[in-house]
This record gives sequence, structure tokens and C-alpha cells, in this order.
Amino acid sequence: MYSKIALTIGGSDSGGGAGIQADLRTFMGLKVHGCSVITCITAQNSIEVKCVEGVENNTLLSQLDTLFSDFSIDALKTGMLLNERIIKNTASKLIKYKITKIIDPVMVTRTGSKLLEDQAINAYKKLLLPYADLVTPNIYEANLLSGLKIRSKEDIENAAKNIIGLGAKAVLIKGGGLKDMKGRDFFLDLNGRKEWLFNNLIDTNNTHGSGCTLSAAICGYKALGFEMLDSIQKAKLFVEKSLENSYKIGSGPGPLGHH
Repeated sequence: MYSKIALTIGGSDSGGGAGIQADLRTFMGLKVHGCSVITCITAQNSIEVKCVEGVENNTLLSQLDTLFSDFSIDALKTGMLLNERIIKNTASKLIKYKITKIIDPVMVTRTGSKLLEDQAINAYKKLLLPYADLVTPNIYEANLLSGLKIRSKEDIENAAKNIIGLGAKAVLIKGGGLKDMKGRDFFLDLNGRKEWLFNNLIDTNNTHGSGCTLSAAICGYKALGFEMLDSIQKAKLFVEKSLENSYKIGSGPGPLGHH
């Protein structure tokens, strides 16, 4: 138990539903030891984000160096990186790590709210995607990364091809942003393997942190030694069960119940 180590590099959600907090809860649910590198600090609750502040360069890089100097980390994921400076610093270290890297390009929420600065989008494309073993965008993020306006199943498949063209080894586009694609995600890898993956729709408004949980669960299963597609399928089931156990703690959408 807890013989494997997974790392999350992302933002702190003071409300505890998403970001670093959701990732660590996911790792614990999979019985994987979780480490964290905090890229930014948010003041938020279930209905609003009041402020976001990125950490300084030395703080970010020191967290990474300190962890890798002592721990044998098996897989990592990135979450909220906020701006071009943080992306550049993170990428400068990811180049050196010969482990599975899951890039969750936290750019836009499922409701369409932007979560990073405009100039950071190109930094994602040029500096992070070439080192990604898997990229996990939602529809809005896939729009930004692929340069396409996604409206259909065919658009999703074409967007995935474009993202692979940016250097990623594999991509999982989450279809929940389209009304007719809820519960459907599309996987494509560098070798042309493609799969439409389905899961049961859980009737709950308490979905805060579901995207973070999915990418963290994929990372956790990769740390445990599962192949990529197996990790994705297991992670989707983990999210489904966590949605069944979700709960409400404030006025807005509540968090998942990570079992």
C-alpha cells in the first residue's frame, strides 16, 4: 500500500473541491502517495473565485527540485499553470523527468470561463504538449489548442488530430461541453489508435473538480503500472463513482466524494 508516488503540479483551491486538493484526495483514493507542487493560490468558494496569485519562480522550482531529489516519483500531472512564466518554468523541469506526464490544460471551465492569461495558450502548445504522454482538454480547451470550433463528433476527432500534431503522444477530449456528447470522451494516440469511451451520466449538480479528478486518477493508475488506455477507463469509472458520492457544502456546485 502506498508504494507508488504520484505528483500534481497545479493550483490550490481554498474551497477544497478542485485543484491540488482534489488531486491529492484522488491519489489517496487509489492508495497512491501524493506529492504536490503549488503553482498558484486561489481564494474561492463554491460560487466564485475572488483572486488568483501565482507563486514566484524560486518557490515553484524549489518545490520540484526538492521533491525529485528525494522521492522516486512514478507519474505526474499538471493542472492550473496560470501564465506564460509558470508554464516556462514548469516545462524547463518536465524535459528532465523520464516519467509519465499527464497534461491537464486548465484553461477554460466547462461553463466557458477562462482560467489563464491569453499569452499562455501558445506557451502550452510550444512548451508543454511536446512532452505530454496524454493531454486531457475539455471542449473549450480543445478549441484553443486545435484552432477549431468544435460543434460535433467529427469536430472532436479532427481536433484530436490537430493536438497530436502539436507533439502530444495521446489526447483525451472530454465531450461534456457539448449537449449531445455528455458522458462521451474521445481518445487518440500517436499511432492512430482511437476509441470513443462512454460512462453513465450521474444526475448531480455537484461536479466541482471532476476534470481534475479524472486527470489525477489517470496519473494515479499510471503510477500503479497500468497502460494508458486502461488507466483512462479505470479513471472514468473512478470519477463516475465519485460523482455518485458527491455532496453539497455551499451555495454552488459541491465537490466529488473521492472514495
